[in-house]
Amino acid sequence: MNSEIASSHPAAHQLVDTFSRSISYLRLSLTDRCNLRCMYCVTEEESNQCPPKLQHHDLLSYEELLRVVGVAVEMGITKLRLTGGEPLLRRGVIDFIRQLGALDKLTDIRLTTNGVLLEKYAADLLAAGVSKVNVSLDTLQPRRFAKITGVDCHRQVWRGIEKALEVGFASVKINVVAMRHINDDEIKDFVRLSRTMPLQIRFIEFMPIGRSTRWNDETFISADEIRTRLAQFGELLSLERRLSDGPAQVFRLGEDALGSIGFISPVSHHFCDECNRLRLTSAGALRSCLLHDDEIDLKAILRGGCDDQGISQAFLDAIRNKPKGHQLEERLRDSGANCHGQMSRIGG
Repeated sequence: MNSEIASSHPAAHQLVDTFSRSISYLRLSLTDRCNLRCMYCVTEEESNQCPPKLQHHDLLSYEELLRVVGVAVEMGITKLRLTGGEPLLRRGVIDFIRQLGALDKLTDIRLTTNGVLLEKYAADLLAAGVSKVNVSLDTLQPRRFAKITGVDCHRQVWRGIEKALEVGFASVKINVVAMRHINDDEIKDFVRLSRTMPLQIRFIEFMPIGRSTRWNDETFISADEIRTRLAQFGELLSLERRLSDGPAQVFRLGEDALGSIGFISPVSHHFCDECNRLRLTSAGALRSCLLHDDEIDLKAILRGGCDDQGISQAFLDAIRNKPKGHQLEERLRDSGANCHGQMSRIGG
């Protein structure tokens, strides 16, 4: 970052929004391409066709991304999550992560993946600087996996999870989007998994995202209902909340459990008051809220020949426009409106 900027305006470069939330977390979508077609990500309209994908020149280059992250780190970002689409599909991703790992003030690099390529890349990811991995897995049943994702590769994903545990990531989490009549009969199986393996099983409420989302009241199941169902398996012991846990409420099912259980409830109990994140989409747009479509076209700013001050100003503008909350329940109740952004580009 330009030293004159950093030294002459130190207070202006603290990422604190208008609601006194300190922003320290950036989610970076590396690509909108994916090797799965999950039912909650690919809309009903898209299920019978291939939606257009970004071309290579539409993505921010690794050089551009490194420049953006470098400025963001100097402004106070310490935690970075790489998402997609499927981030491991992007060519050269390991070398890119290695360069991210060389940034002195970036203390936490994480990855969210569908796990298809995790067995192949797990060791390299750890060596490059990724400390924690989240794997999206909504079912433990191979046939149902194929139905939910459109691809028959459940065993491949499970081998990736086993490999992640083997190589020694600080944390391996399983993200389960809970959907009534689709996979909610497996809640008990995932919970048992948390007792026998050192995994955090995170139940995430299904969110209405996309113009033709498959979300509806019949499919939605709240985190509260899931917790009620778990009462039959024993007492949920609340674990001390760590800053790194993010929005999850984390528990352990019994003192002898090897893993833990997390609940993320963006719809029924939103956690907007504690939100500390920004998102950079694969199309190069800076987004201050997952469920609000207001964006800043950082790619245009970068390719317009801006200096580092221009990048930092984009971040300041983004947090200045960060809403107090997503107001999702009100929007659904009043008009049925939802976030129209494409999940594979936003990066969840």
